[in-house]
Amino acid sequence: MPSRQIVERQPRMLDFRVEYRDRNVDVVLEDSCTVGEIKQILENELQIPVSKMLLKGWKTGDVEDSTVLKSLHLPKNNSLYVLTPDLPPPSSSSHAGALQESLNQNFMLIITHREVQREYNLNFSGSSTIQEVKRNVYDLTSIPVRHQLWDGWPTSATDDSMCLAESGLSYPCHRLTVGRRSSPLQTREQSEEQSTDVHMVSDSDGDDFEDASEFGVDDGEVFGMASSALRKSPMMPENAENEGDALLQFTAEFSSRYGDCHPVFFIGSLEAAFQEAFYVKARDRKLLAIYLHHDESVLTNVFCSQMLCAESIVSYLSQNFITWAWDLTKDANRARFLTMCNRHFGSVVAQTIRTQKTDQFPLFLIIMGKRSSNEVLNVIQGNTTVDELMMRLMAAMEIFTAQQQEDIKDEDEREARENVKREQDEAYRLSLEADRAKREAHEREMAEQFRLEQIRKEQEEEREAIRLSLEQALPPEPKEENAEPVSKLRIRTPSGEFLERRFLASNKLQIVFDFVASKGFPWDEFKLLSTFPRRDVTQLDPNKSLLEVKLFPQETLFLEAKE
Repeated sequence: MPSRQIVERQPRMLDFRVEYRDRNVDVVLEDSCTVGEIKQILENELQIPVSKMLLKGWKTGDVEDSTVLKSLHLPKNNSLYVLTPDLPPPSSSSHAGALQESLNQNFMLIITHREVQREYNLNFSGSSTIQEVKRNVYDLTSIPVRHQLWDGWPTSATDDSMCLAESGLSYPCHRLTVGRRSSPLQTREQSEEQSTDVHMVSDSDGDDFEDASEFGVDDGEVFGMASSALRKSPMMPENAENEGDALLQFTAEFSSRYGDCHPVFFIGSLEAAFQEAFYVKARDRKLLAIYLHHDESVLTNVFCSQMLCAESIVSYLSQNFITWAWDLTKDANRARFLTMCNRHFGSVVAQTIRTQKTDQFPLFLIIMGKRSSNEVLNVIQGNTTVDELMMRLMAAMEIFTAQQQEDIKDEDEREARENVKREQDEAYRLSLEADRAKREAHEREMAEQFRLEQIRKEQEEEREAIRLSLEQALPPEPKEENAEPVSKLRIRTPSGEFLERRFLASNKLQIVFDFVASKGFPWDEFKLLSTFPRRDVTQLDPNKSLLEVKLFPQETLFLEAKE
């Protein structure tokens, strides 16, 4: 019976971005955890008791603390938010403490005089007012306060009586630019349109009132500018260079107007929102909702406060959409968005938005990413209800879900094909590596054999050279009939053959060794033995004569290989 392989399932990790008032908490848990475990983590992070906490934003509606996350079939990335209806709103004591600290700080204002291109570095305490800064600049530049034209003040600096700590200046230094108005008379005429108090100075020359501040009269009040502080701050700065910074201001201003329960606006460029919503795995894709705001529309406040901030809408958008926003109130921002719209959606959609009347705003565009282009599924105008808005969002979600299922199927099939191809490529690579390793091993073996053969040949050649030299160095064999005594030696080889030769009895034993070596039996590899008595002749002194070692008149020896 074949053995069964047990595959252990790896836990699936889920990411949660939880919003509470002005804070975002990131929570990462396994899908085997429960909703209650998320609340316990939030209790430590937010210092809110679990009993006072309502965790909202679930796609299936409210869930119990004991609910296992796996049973909710959640995507990898999820957005939730916390409500605490039983807790009072946060006190302003921390803000007051921060303000008091800012009042004690010193601000470095780097002020550039535009006309002469001169820069001044001025230190002011946080308790100094904007009016005091302008009076000091008058002393340096001789530009009267009411003729000063400034660039660089924060949008929150709406009143010259405001102290620097409250104005939103960058700490510790902030750059400003000042110049002279081109026509003081024109400036006064513009102010007359804004305030009925201007008639006090309308018949006088402008220079008569250049030092009005010395009499305790604020220049802004003289020309009716104090009322600007009553205006709402713009949702988005005009001509913002960075879309992310513009969206940060939009989100902050939206929260200050309509409260903290609102959609989580994506902070970044429209291209980055596309990347977040569309250019991910099919299972993680979402619809893109683009909210187009217009402060001058009569529908805006009602739509934002009653529809866009409705808890059901906020929850549904957070779960299923990436929400991006833009303010079309200013002409420059409107033109910039139309350019983006034309680039990403085509001229037809751009023309549709361009022809919308002011009172038809705000607009809600529902975008679905496709393989070749981005499709606008729906354009929702501001004159709608919560139920109708939810219905249209759900209708768009149905279309998106059907397309997403097809994309998931195609992606799974593509991944399966790619996996098969990767496995085949890997098998082919391993096969090539095995063949190469086998070939290299064979080449190494052949090279080693060749090397050993060369060594063997060299050794044989060396031995042959030594044998020949020994053979040539041997004295001639004496004849049997010789005047000197002759010793006849008969030597048996390991193969059974016999070597016979005559030597003079006076010859040294070394000559016998050389004779045997010349026949291929070097004395360092073989030993020469006598029989009666048995002795190792190679152990005798080679300088002694045959007569001295008693190898005379004849003797039979045999060769034996040394161990």
